[in-house]
Amino acid sequence: MKKRLLLCMAFVLLALAGGCGENRVDEDHGARIVYGSRDYEQINPLRNEYGVIDQLLFDGLMRRDVTGETVPGLAESYEYDPETYTYVFRLRDGVFWHDGKPLRAADVKFTIEAIRNPMTDSLNAQNFEDVREITEIDDKTVRIRLSAPNAAFLDYMVQPILPAHLLAGRDLRTTGFFRSPVGTGPFRLDHWEAGKEIVLARNEDYYRGAPKIDSFVFKIIEDDVAEAQALADGKIDAAHLAPTNAAQFMGNPAYHCYDMKTADYRAILFNFAHPYWQRNRDLIPAISYAIDRQALIDKALLGYGIPAYGPLQRSVYNNPNVERYDYNPAKAQQLLEAAGCTRGSDGYYMRGGEEVGFRLTVRNDNFARIEIINAAAEQLCAAGIHCTVETPAKIDWDGQMAYLIGWGSALDADVHTYKVFATNGKANDGHYANARVDEYLVAARRTSDPAERMRLYGLFQEELAKDPPYVFLCYIDTVYVMRTRVHGVAENNVLGHRAIGFFANVNEWTVD
Repeated sequence: MKKRLLLCMAFVLLALAGGCGENRVDEDHGARIVYGSRDYEQINPLRNEYGVIDQLLFDGLMRRDVTGETVPGLAESYEYDPETYTYVFRLRDGVFWHDGKPLRAADVKFTIEAIRNPMTDSLNAQNFEDVREITEIDDKTVRIRLSAPNAAFLDYMVQPILPAHLLAGRDLRTTGFFRSPVGTGPFRLDHWEAGKEIVLARNEDYYRGAPKIDSFVFKIIEDDVAEAQALADGKIDAAHLAPTNAAQFMGNPAYHCYDMKTADYRAILFNFAHPYWQRNRDLIPAISYAIDRQALIDKALLGYGIPAYGPLQRSVYNNPNVERYDYNPAKAQQLLEAAGCTRGSDGYYMRGGEEVGFRLTVRNDNFARIEIINAAAEQLCAAGIHCTVETPAKIDWDGQMAYLIGWGSALDADVHTYKVFATNGKANDGHYANARVDEYLVAARRTSDPAERMRLYGLFQEELAKDPPYVFLCYIDTVYVMRTRVHGVAENNVLGHRAIGFFANVNEWTVD
């Protein structure tokens, strides 16, 4: 359905986009790619695991290749002792920071300890909570001893490493380093003009081979619609667009549209610390049955996605037999009325003198968030649940009632489930608490037996369906639109949240 719809739109809009892509954005600048992007306050991989630009500036000891495998990165090799839960990583020779200093074991130790420091306030802190001791055996060898086995630890080591020689002893909350970062990645920061562009230059000494393009420019553009217009006008080469804005480029030979699968889902998160949900938590199943997910996907994403029923659908540990809360308006009505709700003359339900409904907060950025949440709110209102949408400039995490959350990782299942759904999870923004969920998640990270992990994650998903923290809506497909002058993108990679992984082989990309 999505292809038919997009092609129809493409032919209608072809004249608008046609020919514009012939404008050259790289004249007098050598081989470069200009990419539409939001601005950054800072580039800090200690705080945020989903920074798109981080993938071009930094590397981890391990990396995710284009086949989805976790393989050695800055580490040449590693060994693991299952008796003592100890990893020994041997760093590659010939790896240098962008300032010319060599990579050392001290950099690995510094980075992990910085993440574990509560003052850093890192979302990734729980990835390393099992770390007991880090020892620099020599400049090229680091030993990491855990307090317990952790099946996901190698995937955690895709964490970008930072330079100790530039950051040790500095206040990581106030340092200017994250406005002029130095990494080991395929590109180095050339200059950053706030609100306009971030220009990266080729790292000639990159350990996987110098990139084939001279520079990669992050052109700051305020929104998705403006990005699409800049692409049509030939001002940029590439953009990650919502399907509604990507449609105009379909069928135009000047552009290539990459439709890539992701583990990135959208869901309505409920703030269980809010008094409303302490009174009305039992209504969440009815809310879930009131959502027609396929209709939402068709309307908001033009068919680019699949209905969601849980957090691991694109994982090997998916349990397809859980309650999916498929669209069932009669069931939603039945549950609401059984809970004592009565529908008023205005079409909305009341319960105990209080309207059944809530404010749904969403960040006004790209990735089709606004389109998705407006479609969901419209359906809920039609079902008698008064849902209003707000897009504040700053999110009040403690005061908001519900939020359109985006999560998902193509890495190990533990990577986002443990910190998102565990009672004390660093990213548990809804204050969800379920002792059985905690038990299953801890046990799943402690065993490396695939069958046992399958059983435990299956039980986790069943418990999550019985006591839902979210109303799961959809998994989105990522649509990148690029001028056909750009070559070499690995198309068959399953991407994570915010399309993390798209730049996995950027050092191999070329331009005409």
